[in-house]
Amino acid sequence: MVIENDFFSSNNTVQKISEDETLKLGNYLELVKAFARTTYSSIYIIDYEKKGFEYVSENPLFLCDHTPKEVQELGYAFYFKYVVKDDLDLLLKINTIGFDFYQNIPIEERIHHTISYDFRLKNPSGKTFLVNQKLTPVFLTNDGKIWKSICIISLSSELQSGNIKIYKKGENKIFSYDLEGDFWKILKKIELTSREKEVLQYSIRGFTIANMAESMFVSTDTIKFHKRKLFTKLGVGNIAEAIAYATSNKLI
Repeated sequence: MVIENDFFSSNNTVQKISEDETLKLGNYLELVKAFARTTYSSIYIIDYEKKGFEYVSENPLFLCDHTPKEVQELGYAFYFKYVVKDDLDLLLKINTIGFDFYQNIPIEERIHHTISYDFRLKNPSGKTFLVNQKLTPVFLTNDGKIWKSICIISLSSELQSGNIKIYKKGENKIFSYDLEGDFWKILKKIELTSREKEVLQYSIRGFTIANMAESMFVSTDTIKFHKRKLFTKLGVGNIAEAIAYATSNKLI
């Protein structure tokens, strides 16, 4: 049976924060709050010393009909209440392999990595929906333990839970976790051509194929060609899925 303390790895036990570590915080929460006001994604901060949520944004996706204050007070109990049972076990697995991964990279590089994964939430009305969470360390202790992390929640563009990936800032590769084989593998990050990016950018603005062709000084058949290539490259079936995948994976 999974309990809340299972989510706090012995590899990342944060017991006491020094005065100089506290001084690093400054007014960082004001920046997080300002960022939350500019995005549709839900945002929350995990504090591994206090073993809870330090901040929860007002963006409704993650709240499951609660107020931010209520979710903050629930902390990790929120997962037990609203994460689908099978995915609760998955989150524990991700927690374990994620901390193990961080233990095996140099301390100075840890803050440059982001782990991304998908899981299902079930709100009080019984509706189940798949979300993507990206977790990035924002403060480390002096000995390299993750002290605080920012979590960004958005609707997932995938079809099922899992899809565990770790990205490093500035590197064109992705560490993808194989749940069946229980190992990490390295993938090359998808790269879009300038035309494919243009198609996505114009699509986000609501342009039709004819509008795009006129703006890009090409034929409608050329636009259709680039869209087909884009869908194949991203493994999606329509432009809405392509936009969701590209934005979620920082391709544009």
